[in-house]
Amino acid sequence: MINILIAEDQSMVLGALSALLNLEDDLKVVKTANNGKQALEMSTQCHLDIVLTDIEMPEMTGIELAQALQKVNHNAKVMILTTFARGGYLRRAMDAGVKGYLLKDASSDSLADAIRKVHQGKVIVAPELITEAWADDDPLTEKERKVLRLAAEGKTTEGIAKLIHLSAGTVRNYLSEASSKLGAKNRVEAARIAKQKGWL
Repeated sequence: MINILIAEDQSMVLGALSALLNLEDDLKVVKTANNGKQALEMSTQCHLDIVLTDIEMPEMTGIELAQALQKVNHNAKVMILTTFARGGYLRRAMDAGVKGYLLKDASSDSLADAIRKVHQGKVIVAPELITEAWADDDPLTEKERKVLRLAAEGKTTEGIAKLIHLSAGTVRNYLSEASSKLGAKNRVEAARIAKQKGWL
């Protein structure tokens, strides 16, 4: 039996995925989470073979979840299931040790099949993403990405500084550097460009 944890912030999608995967004789959804942070906490509570996660979720993204699981050497293999066909996301996911990257418009049969293959040690990636992933290099550092993401959520420079324990001046420098690298006039445009590329 392949034990699965699903992290997905849309309740209807989460319920449908769980129901579909539980129809398979050899797959069992043992935990479900509404965000990456919750999934990370749950990952220590039971034996897991696969963590199936969305990317864009509140509190902790799917890629941040993969990075956190990699850091603690968790034995579950992480797979991403998302609507975002962005090459930047795929590259960051692979760097975080993700073993599967599929799009939500894939059939339930192909998802179940991909889970089995990843469990056997293979790496599965939606074919339409492979060439796009290496089209552009991501110029952002992790700190620049973090402050840009928080700015895109509407947080002020001072609010970001408090949240990530940096001075407001340092946050302004990171935002300015990110905008400059992306050829953007301001933080809003920088966040939009980075999001389109999958770098946020």
